[in-house]
Parts: sequence; C-alpha cells; structure tokens
Amino acid sequence: MNVVFISPQFPPQFFHFVTALRERGVNVLGLGDCPYDALRRELRDSLSEYFFTPNLHDVEALQRAVGYFTWRHGRIHRIDSLNETWLEVESHLRESFNVPGLKPSDIARLRSKYGMHDVFKKAGLPHPDAILVRDAAQVKAFAREVGYPLVLKPDVGVGAARTFKVSSEAEVDEAFTTPLPGYVAQAFVRGTIVTYDGLVDAHGHIIFSTSHEYSDGIMESVLEQRDLSIWSHRELPPALDAMGRKMVEALGLRERWFHLEFFRLADGGFVALEANLRPPGAFVTDMMNYAGDTDVYRLWARLITGEDLSGFRYEPKYHVCHIARRTGRPYRYGHSEVVARLGANLLQHRELPSVFTSALGDEMYLTRHQDLEAMREAMRLVQARP
Repeated sequence: MNVVFISPQFPPQFFHFVTALRERGVNVLGLGDCPYDALRRELRDSLSEYFFTPNLHDVEALQRAVGYFTWRHGRIHRIDSLNETWLEVESHLRESFNVPGLKPSDIARLRSKYGMHDVFKKAGLPHPDAILVRDAAQVKAFAREVGYPLVLKPDVGVGAARTFKVSSEAEVDEAFTTPLPGYVAQAFVRGTIVTYDGLVDAHGHIIFSTSHEYSDGIMESVLEQRDLSIWSHRELPPALDAMGRKMVEALGLRERWFHLEFFRLADGGFVALEANLRPPGAFVTDMMNYAGDTDVYRLWARLITGEDLSGFRYEPKYHVCHIARRTGRPYRYGHSEVVARLGANLLQHRELPSVFTSALGDEMYLTRHQDLEAMREAMRLVQARP
C-alpha cells in the first residue's frame, strides 16, 4: 500500500501517524517543505522516500512529485496530510491521480463556512444564520434581521485568522475600509465552545467519538490574547452525541477524522458552529491518548489499512487539559513552582510552534486529572496573575 503523506513533520506530533503506518507495513512517501536532514530521526526512519518541495501551495510542483512517486512505487492508494492548511491541495492531487477520498468539489462544499451553513440547514441542525458578504450595506441589512453583534470571517479559513466581531453600523463601515473578499457574516452566538471529535470508517460508522471544551472562543483568544485552556470530557452529553452523529451523516464522511464545533447555550442546548474534516488541532490527539490510555495514531493507521474496528471502544478515564500561558505576561507562579505544585498531574510542558501562539499561547502545560475540580484548580494555578 502506497500512501503519500503531505507535511509529515508538522504539526510536530503528526510524525506518529507516519510511524504507525510504517508499523502496518505501509510504504509511506513523504512530501514536505522541510529539508530531509531537518526531519526528526523517527520520521526519516519511517519514510520509504521523501520529496522536498519548498512551496506546498504549488500544485504543479506537487503533481510532479506525486508523478515521480507513482513512477517509482506504482499506484498511489491514499493521499493525506490530516492538516487543515493542505485539505484543498490533497483534493487536487487525489483528482489528478484518481485516488479515493475528498475531491475539490467536496472541499468547496464541506470546507467553506457558507457551504457548512447549507449542509446544517438541510440536516435540520440548529446553527447561526450566515450570508456571503458583498458590501457594507448588505451586512447592515443582515444585522437588522438577526441583530448585532455579527462575526465576519473568511469563508475558508484556519482557526480564527482574520476574524473579527462588529457590534454597530459604524463598526461595519470601519471593517469595510479595506476589501473583504471571500468573507461570510454570521450571527454571533453566546455560548461555550465544545467539540465532537473522532473517526468514521469506510461505511460512515463512527469508530469512536469524544468531546473537548474551550475556556474561551478561539476568536476571543486571538483578538484579546486571552489565556486559553482546552480540556477533555470524560462523558459525552447525550444531546451533543446525537447532534454530532447527525452532522457526520449529513457531511457524508468516510474513512476520516472529524472535528466538529458546537456552542453549548446557557439552557444546555447545542448549536452547530462548523465542521473540520481533520483531527482536532493543537495537541488534542495527544490529549485523547492520555485521556483514554490508548493510541489514536495507531487507530487511524489500522482504519486506513482495512482493519475492522467495529469492536473498538474508547473510554476516557481522565480529564486532560491544555493550559496556556503567554510570553511577557506576568504570572503569580514561576515555571519551577508550577511544575512542583502540579507534580504527577503534569504530563508535558512545551513551548508552542509560532503558528499556534496567537490562538493557543506561547507555552502549554498538559495535565491529567480524574476529578474535574482538581483540573480547574490546576488551570487557576498555572494562569494565576499577580
């Protein structure tokens, strides 16, 4: 089995997907923008071949690379990156080389915010009203229908990049002092972001699902530089599970990760926010492993190599929490004292890659707890201000 894996070195923990494939006897062909000698040893040892391409947005260069792999190794069976940035690139390569999986037309429908809006509407999932943005007058008219504030965001985007909130006609005018091509306007929803994350098999059956909660919205974290925390739930709320399953079915996903985002409202109900056709970001795949004492990297490799996983059961035993801090901000407790106080509950401490820092902070403490209140106390400890 020949699998082309795009950008196998980033995010940094994704090399585990490649090593898991190699363990299954897969011929893994790496395609990345990092020089071969700069790859970590475990990754180099798990790749059958690696093609360095400085610009992974250059589809023609990538087509030449995959053509070379085909000449060298025969038919390509899968092309993946599991990374939001390269979803469209993957789809074009699959179409060019007749590889199963999402094609450009699927990405256009399922990755755009407005495309998701239509999918949610047809499936009967509650969701914020949205429009494709033309001009300020149209956005103001939309606000008269749904009320302020509104969120303006790229129709296709990663995280909360170039996303902002407008709360009046004056702020709409200010937003349009520069062009906003390819944007959507969406009704603002007050609620807590919770996720529905997992894997779906080739027949559309969910292999496992779990949920994570954000202390703040990613948009607020980016715009206001808040100290974000993300933690795992030990139990899935039944209403969230029902809505998540309905969304997976509506999206028609097969043999894929999913990362679905919802708002939990004050009354306990849920509203669909968006769907992501990939694993959850940051280090949440590691969090899944720590929460359930399992290995989701190997689980994915088992899935795509055809193993029947219908008997797999994911049972979270812990709340695992990503607790962020920002460089240059004063905190009550220094690093050494935080480490000493967290003790055995501290799983990892690491500085985050620069691409993550705007949303997720400059460093994170990854902790594990059986008790939710103990986890919240760890959050207060790490992020306490003077």
